[in-house]
Amino acid sequence: MQVQHVLVKRLKDAARRQKITHAEIAKRAGTSRTRVTAILNDDIQHVSTDLLIRILASLGYRVKFSVVRSDTAA
Repeated sequence: MQVQHVLVKRLKDAARRQKITHAEIAKRAGTSRTRVTAILNDDIQHVSTDLLIRILASLGYRVKFSVVRSDTAA
C-alpha cells in the first residue's frame, strides 16, 4: 500500500502541474473518470498498482522500482 500512496501523490502532482481534467486523464489511460476521481480522492482500496502506473505513463511518466537487500535481512 505504501507504494500505491507514493504513486497517487505523484499522480496528483502531475495532474495539478499539467492542469488536466479527470476526464482527460481517464481518456488517456483507458479507464473511467469515476475511477480517476476516486483515485485522486485517495480511494485506492480496489485499485491495482498496475493501473496507477498505466495512468502515470499516459501522462508521460515512467515508474522505476528498486529492490535492495537490507543489511538487517536474515
